[in-house]
Amino acid sequence: MAIETNPDALARMAAADADDPVVMLNLLRYRAQAEDGHGVDGMTGEAAYREYGKRFAELNPRFGGEPIWMGRADDVIIGDEEWDIVILVRYPTRRHFVTMLADPDYQAIAPIRAAALADSRLIETTQLLPPPDQGGR
Repeated sequence: MAIETNPDALARMAAADADDPVVMLNLLRYRAQAEDGHGVDGMTGEAAYREYGKRFAELNPRFGGEPIWMGRADDVIIGDEEWDIVILVRYPTRRHFVTMLADPDYQAIAPIRAAALADSRLIETTQLLPPPDQGGR
């Protein structure tokens, strides 16, 4: 189960070119029932994650996170992990994302995300196709 940030990976991300755009791949598996004690008591994991999403959207203008794709995870064809939802979120720069994670307002809502999820992966990605200078973002 991976819910918390990997400090070594975050340090590598912070050390990379801070001005490069980044897309974060989110793989999410909800808890059947959200963990108590984070303001989402009695909610399903899915409902608690929706609450996190609403609060994240309120912070979003400061950090520039733009969900560009969200869908239900169906069958895993290679591997044996199970996911409920896949989300791609684009940030204007790595700096925006790293700054967000350290921000007290984001840290105040992050426990809701953890309470909602049984497991997750958050993967930093860099666009290759189409090349950013040829019509990509």
